[in-house]
Amino acid sequence: MIPVTDPPHPPPGPGPAVDESRLEQLISEAQTDRPVDLPPLANRCASALGLDAAAIYLVDLQQQLLIPLDEAAQPLPVDGSLAGWAYRTVSPRVAESGDGVVAWMPLLDGAERLGVLAVRTAVLDGVRIRRSRMLAHLLAMLITSKRAYSDWLASRTRVAPMQLPTEMLRAFLPPRTIGTVRCVSTAVLEPAYDIAGDAFDHSVLKNVLHTMILDAMGHDLIAGLTSSVAMAAARNARRSGGDLADVVGAVDEAITRWRPDQFCTGVLCRFDVESGVLRWVNCGHPAPLLIRAERVIAGALDSPPQPPIGLAGPFRSAGWQVHEATLEPGDCVLLYTDGVVEARDQDGAEFGLDRFTDFIIRSKAAGERPAEVLRLLIHAILDYQRHRLRDDVTILLFEWHPPQ
Repeated sequence: MIPVTDPPHPPPGPGPAVDESRLEQLISEAQTDRPVDLPPLANRCASALGLDAAAIYLVDLQQQLLIPLDEAAQPLPVDGSLAGWAYRTVSPRVAESGDGVVAWMPLLDGAERLGVLAVRTAVLDGVRIRRSRMLAHLLAMLITSKRAYSDWLASRTRVAPMQLPTEMLRAFLPPRTIGTVRCVSTAVLEPAYDIAGDAFDHSVLKNVLHTMILDAMGHDLIAGLTSSVAMAAARNARRSGGDLADVVGAVDEAITRWRPDQFCTGVLCRFDVESGVLRWVNCGHPAPLLIRAERVIAGALDSPPQPPIGLAGPFRSAGWQVHEATLEPGDCVLLYTDGVVEARDQDGAEFGLDRFTDFIIRSKAAGERPAEVLRLLIHAILDYQRHRLRDDVTILLFEWHPPQ
């Protein structure tokens, strides 16, 4: 295994020839190619760049396998393979293969990890590394643009049948990870194929990060409908220019009108990435947690109780209480549903809040990226409960790293 860094300057010499006209033609054709045409397209683009071949692997819903788009190839484990190493660390890895080498390049949509690209070439130098990375960027954009309407791409990343409530709710969920080098928000949700009432949302509006976590009453299609209505109402209010109290009010009114016998708990946040000011509303939900300098700041984001969304009743006229705190660089905020800490092992012992926060602190201290921290954590919770969750488990983490 050879870790790869991008050389600061191209080496001397012309490098392998690039068929620019062919590459331009392929990129143009890619706009109308079917998603199923992506595997041969990757090979043709690799050839135009002076590389031998390329193969696309997308991560499955539970981030345990890297599944090839070539249906004749076999999946690779995220844990225990060189391809998985590239995925987990978001950095290229290279290995010898026959009479050449294979470079595993991460496929990224912004901060979201899509999978990896395997690039085969006879030799690897600075020029070929750059072209492999460029090809990975190109294919990641194509995958992102086509997966919004492709049932084939969706089905390739599934390893089990999906229940109807989950299918409906996942149609509303945003990407697992969003953000920039200044602020990243990432989330996980289990059971991947049988969720119902839990949901998360995060979005960016100029220099503001909006996050939300929901836990709807019940574990059926009705609960999924309630969460879906809540997410739609929140997005509608945000996109109409509403402030945080307006967003919570819009969600409450929507559930009261369209799902009058239902309610959900939740936390909605508005974080200013420039100033570090965090504003939040807690509606009958576990309090957010603040991790600073590798420890939990007890009670930092606690707030007086407010009713769940959809049960406000007379409280609605008084308005929702918005709380405010100022974060410090490097701070991490956690939103979670109660299924996280209430997961139990075979003896009935809970996973617990201390184990939950300690796992995150240790993983971050080990240098793991936020998305990888949550991937490892959700697998630890599943292992703890032997993959039989009694309740949905949802975790959202956002981390602030302003420029110094």
